[in-house]
Amino acid sequence: MQTTYAIKPIKTEADYEAAMEQLEKLWDAKPGTPEADQLEVLGILIDQYEAQQFPIAAPDAVEAVLFYMEQNGLDRAELGKLLGSRSRASEFLNHKTSLSLTQIRKLNEAWNIPADVLIQPVRESA
Repeated sequence: MQTTYAIKPIKTEADYEAAMEQLEKLWDAKPGTPEADQLEVLGILIDQYEAQQFPIAAPDAVEAVLFYMEQNGLDRAELGKLLGSRSRASEFLNHKTSLSLTQIRKLNEAWNIPADVLIQPVRESA
């Protein structure tokens, strides 16, 4: 494999395309080779560029809780128990109110939903 590609910061779309082309060429590099090192560095640079150019917004807190509940076979009554009341759970799930800090902590500890997702203000329902 060639090691002639000069690794440099990715600042433009052209830089990004060139880095992606080189990444494809190096994809099957054997571990421990200079090509594998170049592949790793290119991957880091590409990841950084994509994070800056194409940021992914955190999911809506209500959607994150609903997704967790669906994936784990939980119902609204179980959320109500965790939040302190069924009406509180209903208000939250209907985008009427945000979670309190205590409720965020409970959901984070009990269900491992990231606090940074839960702390967001409730978005208005569509």
